[in-house]
Amino acid sequence: MPISKQSQVEAAVLIPVYRGVVGEVRLVLVRRSQGGHHGGQLAFPGGKRDPGDQSLWETALRETWEETGLAPENVEFLAALPVVPTLTTGIQIHPFLGRIIAPPQWRRDEREIAEIIEVRLDDLARPEAHGEEIKQFPTWPAPQRVPFYRVGPYHLWGATYRIFHPLLTRLLAGEWMI
Repeated sequence: MPISKQSQVEAAVLIPVYRGVVGEVRLVLVRRSQGGHHGGQLAFPGGKRDPGDQSLWETALRETWEETGLAPENVEFLAALPVVPTLTTGIQIHPFLGRIIAPPQWRRDEREIAEIIEVRLDDLARPEAHGEEIKQFPTWPAPQRVPFYRVGPYHLWGATYRIFHPLLTRLLAGEWMI
């Protein structure tokens, strides 16, 4: 079966982490502005690769800068993580883990980002932060159970969940110096 043009689209996201003032590890998420395919959903900052991007790491940094104001020079590369395809569009998401070096001064792009959310990893590790719900999409043959994390009043699910879920225990175990 030929690969569709859509499935060849590459995107990159940054998983920004840093230590808070009392030493807790914090994760940064964005909530997409309403409208668009992922409006209102939690995500990592990032987007599609531009022809001028020299690498997917550069894509992640550029998109993060545009969406949140986090300067590329304020992010230290920690790891390139396994590629995660979106289930509805087939876009190949390349996630990168990066440590924020200095306390961030957020400047969100209101057209793209409704909110920048900082969450403690410990809060996401609590059993009550994890749940499942039934979802149905036009491309799915039947409703499915979809896992999520509770982040305040929102649910972190979908591709963002599939990127983050295997990473949580590794972050809590101290696999990287944050």
